[in-house]
Amino acid sequence: MNSNYVGQELDTFAHARNWKKYWSRQIEPYLAGDILEAGAGLGANTEFLMSSRIVRWVGLEPDPELAARMRTLFAASPEFAKCTAEVGITSTIDLSRKFDAILYIDVLEHIEHDSEELARAATLLKKGGKIIVLAPAHQWLYTPFDKAIGHFRRYSKASLVACKPAGCVLRRIAYLDAAGVLASTGNRLFLKQADPTLEQILFWDRFLVPVSRLLDPLTFHTIGKSVLAVWERE
Repeated sequence: MNSNYVGQELDTFAHARNWKKYWSRQIEPYLAGDILEAGAGLGANTEFLMSSRIVRWVGLEPDPELAARMRTLFAASPEFAKCTAEVGITSTIDLSRKFDAILYIDVLEHIEHDSEELARAATLLKKGGKIIVLAPAHQWLYTPFDKAIGHFRRYSKASLVACKPAGCVLRRIAYLDAAGVLASTGNRLFLKQADPTLEQILFWDRFLVPVSRLLDPLTFHTIGKSVLAVWERE
């Protein structure tokens, strides 16, 4: 991951609150105990995932400026009393520290050697701990925007499953946001923007994400703009 990466898109996508609420409900059952969020950015995901089942939350971010903003966010509210922000990547975490879940929320696609990254994460898990990945789906949807923000790839179910870390078993693999595929396809074929506008993000979040919440179960999560995987350490 590029430790100098500071993207304005993090601020833009922070407005996608319906989307964050949606995918957070998908992974909430797997979150309890000590949690590590790799590439936590601004800490914008944390409020959607905190619960009484979480003992400690560590937001790990390689960029010092983003980590400082996350630290400020955590210090500003009692709801983040269990949260700390650290500068680093998983390879800088001492192996004596173990976690019940490690999250990669729109992060793994930024890491060139993704399988090696997940293998390293598995060594930081307690027995029964989970690795949870949410990533953009379908390489055919790769756009100038993906390239501009440092995505090495987008994933299919098959390519994400292929990243399975040793000693872990796959517990879930699913596509999310069926309606969002239409918007992404339109951008891919016609707009080819390197940077979506706030207005486009808000339209998708307010109108398409609610549709996806209905469509995804009906399609058995077989189509979607994002792909979710959960592995458990044996």
